Amino acid sequence: MRPKHKSHTLPAFPVYSCAFLTPNQLVLGGGGGASKSGIKNKLRLYDLSDDCSIELKDEYELEKGEDAPMSMAAYPESGGLVCGINSVLEKMEKGDNENCRSFSVENSKIRLLAAKNTLPSGDMDDYQKVTTLSPDGTLVAIAGAHDLSLLSYPSMVPITKTIHAEREIYDASFSSTSLVVTTTHNLLVYALPVGKSPSKTSSSNKKGKKKLQASGNDSTEELPILEQQRTVDLPSSTGEGSTFRSARYHPQDQKILYTVVNTVPPRTRKTKSASRQAFICKWNTDTWTVEKTKKVGDRGLTCFDVSPDGRFLGYGSSDLTIGMLDAQTFSPLVTILKAHEFPPTTLKFNSTTTLLVSGSADNSIRIVAVPSVVGGSTWGFIMLFLLALLCVLLAVAYQQYQSGNLKW
Repeated sequence: MRPKHKSHTLPAFPVYSCAFLTPNQLVLGGGGGASKSGIKNKLRLYDLSDDCSIELKDEYELEKGEDAPMSMAAYPESGGLVCGINSVLEKMEKGDNENCRSFSVENSKIRLLAAKNTLPSGDMDDYQKVTTLSPDGTLVAIAGAHDLSLLSYPSMVPITKTIHAEREIYDASFSSTSLVVTTTHNLLVYALPVGKSPSKTSSSNKKGKKKLQASGNDSTEELPILEQQRTVDLPSSTGEGSTFRSARYHPQDQKILYTVVNTVPPRTRKTKSASRQAFICKWNTDTWTVEKTKKVGDRGLTCFDVSPDGRFLGYGSSDLTIGMLDAQTFSPLVTILKAHEFPPTTLKFNSTTTLLVSGSADNSIRIVAVPSVVGGSTWGFIMLFLLALLCVLLAVAYQQYQSGNLKW
């Protein structure tokens, strides 16, 4: 399968995060980071066409010395956007890192609504690496290396005490009743609070913004503790040296969870160099057992996404490849070698599963048009092939019968 795809070079704009606001409206986050590279950190809004072309509509330039937007999530129904952007070093040293930023996008203009602190002070290297909105748009999970905050959206008010993980956090995913936090060695499964706290503070007025900015160090003594239901260990099928990289619920079936597992087997005297591998696993969340595992490469995966209709799995690899699998059979559907010059940093399907976008620190994005033949399913393609083959066989048999070489 050779899908239509197109690479776009974005001069002086390393890309680290992306999110779709509409099927054809994309927000990119990128820049030179907090280093004095001279490359500005920005949010950019693009319109995408069916022919994979792009048009810049707006850009929001961050304050000099702030970090690049390293993670983001969008809620299309409201045009809202939440990003992870570290403040300037001076603010971080004072414990006033406004790392969590809320934006609105209206009439193709990006506007800052609020900023607040969710990360513990003291670690100048920590940043908001995880930003995930719940499917109904009422909750947002914000995480750094070891601490995750659960906030009400769009008010951005904490509704539970901060979760601290001993292992490094890499991802978070919501179902309607649970939150799965992905750490390197475990999946931490939490029950969402019943009667979730409503959005008490409007994020669209000036007073609300001031409250949010001041709420970074709010006391959480009266907040409930999020109930942890279970801890899920790495699957034995991926072997020694495995670590979780990502976990995502199936958008249409909460009994299915997909995980990415990267493996670096330990070196031995017999093997001088360890063979790196990457696996995608399908879990049954009733029993928390692995139902299917597929090796997808000999290098680690760097980004992962599940299409909104739940039919496809998209991934980016450190070998510079981006690909797409059938979510049911794990059959490979699309593979684009050397999609970027550097490993992909972000990857996202649009809401209609017609486009897949990947970005990289090599100052580029690649837009993939999901082929219409793939838009059905692998089984549908197989059935069409078998039906065509049956028609050919019947036609041959009929010709043989007409010529008298075949008797019924």
